[in-house]
Amino acid sequence: MQHSSSRPELLLDLLNVFLSDVRYGLGAYLGVYLLARHHWDEASIGLALSVGGLAGLLSATPMGALVDRLRDKRKAILLAAVIVMAASLTIPAAPRFGPVVTAGVVGAVAGTLFAPAVSALSLGMVGYARLPRRAGRNEAMFHAGNAVCNVVVLGAALSSGDAAVFWVMAVTSLASIAIVLMIPKQSIDPELARGLAAGRPTEAPLRTILVNPTLRTFALCGAVFHLANGSMLGLLGQKLALLVPGMGIALTAMCAIAAQIVMVPTAMLAGIYADRWGRKPLYSVAFAALALRGVLYTFSDEPAWLIAVQLLDGLAAGITGALFTVIVADATRGLGHFAVAQAGVGTVHGFGGTLSAVLGGELVGAIGYSAAFLVLAFVAALGFLLFLWRMPETAVTADRRPPFSVRKQ
Repeated sequence: MQHSSSRPELLLDLLNVFLSDVRYGLGAYLGVYLLARHHWDEASIGLALSVGGLAGLLSATPMGALVDRLRDKRKAILLAAVIVMAASLTIPAAPRFGPVVTAGVVGAVAGTLFAPAVSALSLGMVGYARLPRRAGRNEAMFHAGNAVCNVVVLGAALSSGDAAVFWVMAVTSLASIAIVLMIPKQSIDPELARGLAAGRPTEAPLRTILVNPTLRTFALCGAVFHLANGSMLGLLGQKLALLVPGMGIALTAMCAIAAQIVMVPTAMLAGIYADRWGRKPLYSVAFAALALRGVLYTFSDEPAWLIAVQLLDGLAAGITGALFTVIVADATRGLGHFAVAQAGVGTVHGFGGTLSAVLGGELVGAIGYSAAFLVLAFVAALGFLLFLWRMPETAVTADRRPPFSVRKQ
């Protein structure tokens, strides 16, 4: 097992930095680009994004199973990075509905490999005892990289136009490929990377994942979270593009940068305190921050205010990003289905995000931006109550110092 200062872990840090621009694709930038440059309406943007999102959701669990089966998890990241780069470069070349949807589908299917593969690399490299801190560090590096990439996008958009975002994606994809190839294969325990317990000769039946009550509850609560969260940044970017014509991409980049500033320390702290305080109280804070964020968007149309509210997005995303992997690992320890469990739970969460894109577009068309944000905030508040009521605590380490009680499964 490698130490935290080892070369493989430093390379894993760099991988998370560069994957930050590749892992989630073009995100809110695509909607702003299509609205500002090619004058798509909000409903068409929401539909185009949702088709790709749905394809990714339907393929995520099989892709997670593929990651579990691959002994060399690095291959999954290499394949996905090449495909996502090619798909993203298709969009500025053919910004029509058919090609955009096709590229979105192909990129989304490949992109489902990233998260379980990176988590599997991490578990195989550091083991269960150090996974919370490693997951927090992964998320911090991811958000630090995202902040840098958004600064680059901001500068590139101001100097070279909105299409620069696609070329930034190509560069970060190539860098990710180079870094993956530098991670030594022998630094990753292939059995531990798939979540098999030491000394256990075979994996548990897959049905043990399907009937796991903790995973089912976590999947449902996360779906509600993403139903509220999924469209917020995209809608905010579109609103800013209408408020300040010609500055949509730049202002969206500023929103993302503001959030990333908070995400980096939040993710690190979530990883450090996940054992001491427990997963449940920390994750609950993310729901509360999301609900408050939706309400505060309605207080003013000043761009400076709207960008400042994005700090709450950083708080919520830093916590959920760091703890998602840890909670799934807690619930599946020793079963041998770590990647497919992540993909399955992530699929349910993703359905919430995909529905959010459609819901957000329809709400804006029907009742306007401010009312739409309030509806999404109400959904987040319902998710907060559901999480407090139904979600058990999964941290059961002996050295944990509550003030919070642990409910064992």
